[in-house]
Amino acid sequence: MRRDTMNTKDKKHGSALLVTVFTVALLATLVAGMLQITTEETQLAHNQVCAAQAFAIAEAGLNDAMAQLRTNRDWKTGFSGKLFAGGSYTVDVNNADIPVLVITASGTTSQGYLAKITAQATIGYETPYPIRIDMLKVNR
Repeated sequence: MRRDTMNTKDKKHGSALLVTVFTVALLATLVAGMLQITTEETQLAHNQVCAAQAFAIAEAGLNDAMAQLRTNRDWKTGFSGKLFAGGSYTVDVNNADIPVLVITASGTTSQGYLAKITAQATIGYETPYPIRIDMLKVNR
């Protein structure tokens, strides 16, 4: 009788070990999956912040160009690699049809993210020269 009791105890201990191993494996898989999701979400948030920074830099370039054009309507020099907020912007000004201009501002962050804003603008004749933006394209 004693022998049967020992076999039953041994079987119970073996099944408890098996359940424990499977539980630990399941928990490890869950933790690894959650770590992967968290890593991806962190990267997405970083990308969003850098893209917004690049857009803000490009917008600053467009505003800088418009400030120049308000004081000198013949200004067409543009900017190349002008430093701003940890990045830089480049602005090109082209005559589409006088008095219409196409102003293209590209902003680049220090991490290499890029945003581009193109504005078709009409410049008035009174000083300071008023500027009307007729069309605005972002990242095209």
